[in-house]
Amino acid sequence: MQAFLEQVVKGLVDHPEAVNITEVDQERATVYELRLHPTDVGRIIGKSGRTVNAIRSLMQAGSAKAGKFTRLEIIDEKDSADE
Repeated sequence: MQAFLEQVVKGLVDHPEAVNITEVDQERATVYELRLHPTDVGRIIGKSGRTVNAIRSLMQAGSAKAGKFTRLEIIDEKDSADE
């Protein structure tokens, strides 16, 4: 799933070298933390969140077939730097 997510995201952004996906196993699900170049965040979210919701739907369909639960979180590096 991580390779699929990486391929989709890198195809959509202007700075594919800045894409970083971290897989975090939690109790009932696998969370994929997506870190991007700050200028690419809006491109991945899309108008009214349509792009990110489409990516999430594809992930859910693929993981449900395998009997797993997945979640995608976009980590905003600007907010992390302020803390």
